[in-house]
Amino acid sequence: MNLADFDYDLPPDRIAATPARPRDAARLLHVRTDGLDDRGITDLPALLQPGDCLVVNDTRVIPAQLSGRRGDAVIGITLDRPMGDGTWRVLLRNARRARVGETIVIDHGNGLAALVEARADDGSALLRFNETGDAFRAALDTAGALALPPYIPRNDGMNPADQADYQTMFATSDGAVAAPTAGLHFTPALLDALAARGVTIARVTLHVGAGTFLPVRVDALAAHRMHAERGIITAATANAINAARAAGGRIVAVGTTSLRVLETAADATGSIQPFAGETDLFILPGYRFRAVDRLMTNFHLPRSTLLMLVSAFAGVERIRAAYRHAIAQGYRFYSYGDACLLDLA
Repeated sequence: MNLADFDYDLPPDRIAATPARPRDAARLLHVRTDGLDDRGITDLPALLQPGDCLVVNDTRVIPAQLSGRRGDAVIGITLDRPMGDGTWRVLLRNARRARVGETIVIDHGNGLAALVEARADDGSALLRFNETGDAFRAALDTAGALALPPYIPRNDGMNPADQADYQTMFATSDGAVAAPTAGLHFTPALLDALAARGVTIARVTLHVGAGTFLPVRVDALAAHRMHAERGIITAATANAINAARAAGGRIVAVGTTSLRVLETAADATGSIQPFAGETDLFILPGYRFRAVDRLMTNFHLPRSTLLMLVSAFAGVERIRAAYRHAIAQGYRFYSYGDACLLDLA
């Protein structure tokens, strides 16, 4: 398949600049195998069955956007993920001015600095910071900012409300550059309603990396290489998910991030195994899903790997029809937008 197969036209006024308030006031498009239903997020419990298991991502967005200086050069830094040797993989702006072996002093970092240990032609680099652990995290809180997606306009700087808006209620594990946005729709009231319905919640971790902001740069999708992201599924969580399925419940992934880590950890029979590591799973139409029965997710950008994933899950033509319907009916798109519930094709 080619990149152009996943293009569509979206009117700019369909891109959500702020989330629904309250969060569960957003709309929900149910994409069934036999049609479409316009619903709301608060209808989710009625669309699920007792014994179903909702799998959410508990990653927490860190202030991953930094600005630094090497001499008179200003260099933008977006943290991606920590590496096993203590360095951080990052994406750089003005990367040509960040030379291997030289030090970038971080603005407002109270002495935080980073040695450039390696640099690639794609703008990525390996940096070794002079702080680690709690001291590094404290420096980030002072010097860093959330790396909001470029389609959320903040011409006068980040809105203070984004600090709360861009975290899910499940966020407990530091490490994401971007929010797992399907989880933004959940509220305590919605969780209470799901519990009353007999739906269980399982928590996995996939730390969304900076690569989520990068476009696909090849036309032949078989040549695309997915960015790696760190994931964790504990033994207790794997056992709970497997028990729910064994009892007849459906596994409902909240977001493409939850789905990708579940599919990475699933064995050939669909049983979830404990997992701790990196995944670069790239899901295209033709992929055989083993672990997930339904997917709740937001509406995704044209030509994105996420649109390819949902097309694989629900079917290319069904997703095209669903997106045409959503645009015509005024659904709000992208990170702060509405959601859809997809039945597996």
